[in-house]
Amino acid sequence: MIKNKNGQLTLQVLVFGSIAVVLIGGFIVWSNLVVRNAFRGEKENLAFSIAEAGVEYYRWHLAHAPTDYQDGTGAAGPYTHDYKDKDGNILGQFILDITPPAIGSTVVTITSTGVVTADRPYTKIIKVRLGQQSLAKYAFLTSAFNRFGAGTEVFGTIHSNDGIRFDGLAHNLVTSAVSEFDDPDHSGGKEYGAHTHVNIPPETGINNSFRPLEATPTPMMSRPDVFQAGRQIGVPRQDFTGLTQDLSAIRTDASSSGIYYPSSTAYGYHLVLGGNSFDLYRVTELTAQPYLCVAPSSQVGAQWGTWSVASQLKIATSTPYPVNGLMFFEDNLWVDGQINNARLTIASGRFPLGSATSSNITVNNDLLYTNYDGKDVISLIAQYNVNIGMVSANVIRVDGALVAQNGRVGRFFYSYRCAPYDDRQTITTYGMIASSLRYGFAYTDGSGYAIRNLNYDSNLLYGPPPSFPLTTDQYSLLSWDEIR
Repeated sequence: MIKNKNGQLTLQVLVFGSIAVVLIGGFIVWSNLVVRNAFRGEKENLAFSIAEAGVEYYRWHLAHAPTDYQDGTGAAGPYTHDYKDKDGNILGQFILDITPPAIGSTVVTITSTGVVTADRPYTKIIKVRLGQQSLAKYAFLTSAFNRFGAGTEVFGTIHSNDGIRFDGLAHNLVTSAVSEFDDPDHSGGKEYGAHTHVNIPPETGINNSFRPLEATPTPMMSRPDVFQAGRQIGVPRQDFTGLTQDLSAIRTDASSSGIYYPSSTAYGYHLVLGGNSFDLYRVTELTAQPYLCVAPSSQVGAQWGTWSVASQLKIATSTPYPVNGLMFFEDNLWVDGQINNARLTIASGRFPLGSATSSNITVNNDLLYTNYDGKDVISLIAQYNVNIGMVSANVIRVDGALVAQNGRVGRFFYSYRCAPYDDRQTITTYGMIASSLRYGFAYTDGSGYAIRNLNYDSNLLYGPPPSFPLTTDQYSLLSWDEIR
């Protein structure tokens, strides 16, 4: 006879029921977590979209008002805008913090915070940097024929609206607006707009006569031994007139809210830059040239001279730089020294305009930055020449954008009769050079600076000196970061 075991089924139901309750409970918790994560993800994605919308809104705003960094309010930020759907329902807000460009720079920093309010606020923060390109995008820019001799090394792009003969080493692209031209330094036919007279390796040296291999119908060779990044001819002309700009406008702005000095009634001024202030001298006497040291026939009438200070009188001490960074001198000017966290445009010009009285800027000793990250920048804009004088440092460095509006950037020819000032060792520039006429720090007889190092400061592209012209009013995206 079989006897029933009371409670056995009940125990099994209890065990399996408990397991089911645990599983169902876990599933409910997991489902709730999934739903909450999905909800949070949706809100965070929406906050991200709203933050991006804030950035795009201010890009649109700058396209219509390129210099308005206060969201059209005329007051300090931050600036809050509702973000709505197509039916006008408010989904959240974007909050904008705008950091305007430093003096002379074009770089605007926009921090956009997207906020969605639900059971709690959800936020995303995006930080972008926008900038406008300046015309200081070349290591060297000219409207005239230019020759870069052996011993010249250039880091940065080079462009001429005329022809270029390059016999040094170019680490970046070399371009010419002409397809071919007649090199004035030798007889013969036309050669390519950008050509070299350096012999093809394994040969060495330079051939100064007409080069058939550098002229049509011979296909243009790459010549990486000279043009490391290549060369191009027949490219569009560049706006050199826009680069040299209107000196009278700089004079007006410097007179109203910068630094302005009229005629010195002497030879000019000597400006010595130091940290965040400057000393100024009136130049009362120039160095006389040695006996028989005279201007060559090719430079007679080109304002040839020693361009070196013999005596001077101090007229200003430890004067702070102007807030707008503009300094104008209505006379010849000598500049040297070192800046620290300063952005300056230093211009020289005489009015009314006339080549016979056009003023020059001369650098005979180091002109230096302290910071090479864009915090320091100098532009020297001369109405005529930017000179390196006769009594110049044997080794010299010049930091800044050097612009010769109607003349050239360079050094006059001081022959062996000008010894010991004829032969100099090394000149290094860091910035850019814009020369209306043919530039040059050395000559074929070996005088001048034997080694010329021309370096481009890439910070000039979006952080040019004050009042430097721009290529466009449109802003380009420089960097994009998700902060949170």
